[in-house]
Amino acid sequence: MSKNVGVLLSGCGYLDGAEIHEAVCALLALDEAGAKAICIAPNVSLSVVDHMTGNETGETRNVLVESARIARGNIRDLSTVHAEELDALILPGGYGAAKNLSDFATKGTEMQVNEDVARLIRDVHAAGKPIGFICIAPAIAAKLLPGVKITIGNDPGTAAALNEMGGQHCDCTVTEFVIDDANKVVSTPAYMLGPWVKDVYAGISKCVRGVLAMIG
Repeated sequence: MSKNVGVLLSGCGYLDGAEIHEAVCALLALDEAGAKAICIAPNVSLSVVDHMTGNETGETRNVLVESARIARGNIRDLSTVHAEELDALILPGGYGAAKNLSDFATKGTEMQVNEDVARLIRDVHAAGKPIGFICIAPAIAAKLLPGVKITIGNDPGTAAALNEMGGQHCDCTVTEFVIDDANKVVSTPAYMLGPWVKDVYAGISKCVRGVLAMIG
């Protein structure tokens, strides 16, 4: 029987939502492994960034609606998803993880995590089910899972922030991953390092396989 793996998206586009390459790489790796991806996203608003200029447009869009673009419409409102439905959970990165799933982008170590995001992660973790964190998403793990071993690559400032929040950061190359057996957490740097999608996919596919290997 295929495993059900939640893929928690945060919009569509790396500057204001989920990093599309990372999300698609995770979905591809799950499909290749024979797992069933259940795309989910919070039903909240996001500020829109023009991806050509990098500037905010002054518009707002809905994270769930934007995430549906990546999921080809097959997506669920996070508030309706519970840990018992999932065998594992994966969070792609992109600034959406630090702006829409949490406020790490603006608050740093004083960050808060979206209530439903925190609920699902804590419930999945409490049930002994594995979680994968990609790119900047490990900041959420550091906040919610004290002592967790994670990576965002090798950026000293970000690594220090994760350590200050209670995580244990480990330097890692883009094509590799870090595994915390005790917490059943796997992480990979992806576009925190880049530079190419083939390198990002190498790390994400290993991260996904690591998550799947931990499913009981």
